[in-house]
Amino acid sequence: MFDGFTAEVLARFQFAFTISFHIIFPAFSIGLASYLAVLNALWLRTRNETYKVLFEYWKNIFAVAFAMGVVSGIVMSYQFGTNWSVFSDKAGPVIGPLMAYEVLSAFFLEAGFLGIMLFGRERVGDKLHMFATGVVAFGTLLSATWILSVNSWMQTPVGYAINEVGQFVPEDWWAIVFNPSFPYRLVHMVLAAYLTTALVVGAVGALHLLLDRYDIASRKMFSMAMWMLIVVTPLQILAGDSHGLNTLEHQPAKVMAMEGHYDSHPNGAPLILFGIPNPEEKRIDYAIEIPKLSSLILKHDLNAPLAGLDTIPDEDEPPVAIIFCSFRVMIALGFAMLGLGIWALTQRVRGRLYDAPWLHRAALAMGPAGFVAVLAGWITTEVGRQPFTVYGLIRTSDSLSPIAAPAVAASLTAFIIVYFFVFGAGTYYLLRMMNKPVKEVADNAMHKEGPIRTAGVTQVAQYYARKKGD
Repeated sequence: MFDGFTAEVLARFQFAFTISFHIIFPAFSIGLASYLAVLNALWLRTRNETYKVLFEYWKNIFAVAFAMGVVSGIVMSYQFGTNWSVFSDKAGPVIGPLMAYEVLSAFFLEAGFLGIMLFGRERVGDKLHMFATGVVAFGTLLSATWILSVNSWMQTPVGYAINEVGQFVPEDWWAIVFNPSFPYRLVHMVLAAYLTTALVVGAVGALHLLLDRYDIASRKMFSMAMWMLIVVTPLQILAGDSHGLNTLEHQPAKVMAMEGHYDSHPNGAPLILFGIPNPEEKRIDYAIEIPKLSSLILKHDLNAPLAGLDTIPDEDEPPVAIIFCSFRVMIALGFAMLGLGIWALTQRVRGRLYDAPWLHRAALAMGPAGFVAVLAGWITTEVGRQPFTVYGLIRTSDSLSPIAAPAVAASLTAFIIVYFFVFGAGTYYLLRMMNKPVKEVADNAMHKEGPIRTAGVTQVAQYYARKKGD
């Protein structure tokens, strides 16, 4: 199946494959945990049963997504030892403690309070249950903080020394954790997680509004999602712009590849909207561009010079075609999200937010857009770092374990089969859960037997029964 591929190519593909599966679940659970905390807080403040209904609905979906994220993350981490042992040996004194801190602080925090959030409302009371829900939300954000600190250090390494055996050893932990690109990546990723969740919640709300536009819970979740979209998308665009300027300062070759600038532009660089990268001829074929706009965006000056990949040695040049395309996918989806948010705001002002089937169809179609944008962003970031694992210091080709290509191919084949079976089934189950009307989930909860049944869940179902009678 993978005949003719080197061990390095197969190992890189295996890591890309596993991280692509893994990243979509934390991106969803980070935003969903915060959404659950907001719903629970609104329920405690207003005692509006709609918020409790939605909390009960989405907490089950969160539990499944959280579990899938944990499983995919554990499997992915083993590759540091099996496929990338040289990298682990050299960079381990820096990245090892950071990843351990993520487990010891964030993951244990999430896992310790997750059970209370899911099952403990009637056992511990509303206040402690709210505290547990807030801790789980905080834990997901803390987990993202540590992981992004690790990744950002690999992109912009500082605060280290190299010992006599060639290992990176920490000299300044504050500089390592809060490295130059870390704040920009953290903000960009957290906002991406919130947008991903908003699009999923909006899609589910839109689906049920298409079936019953008078459903009160579907109205509420759709409204909240559209508010999140119109508020967070402009912030994300601004954060992305700041992140791009930071990348230009520390990783100029990556920005050159993102922009498709094979050649330097001494009198202002154009913004290439679309085109087909031609790595052999080092140009963008059929380019559609706006003169000097790239210089305005990146340097805030129409005539500012911008260096191109002709200033970068060929052996240090990242794969332009992948980065050029993935960056445009991310940007296009970002503006599509902004367009959906503006459309929803217009309908809200007109008083037709819940009576706009084409808006609901568009929101339903945009449901997966957040996941695709997150994947496109991570591809841009990680491929743009090539040919290095630690930017400018350790080449990917020098980070590989002494392992034969057939061994990597065998494990990669097994990963593909198991991942598609396990996570395919999990994703299918999540979609089925989202397809269920909120009322049905509340009714089922009321009929549960045993110690899990609570008065609060019964009230949720009774609330929906009253609404049905109305």
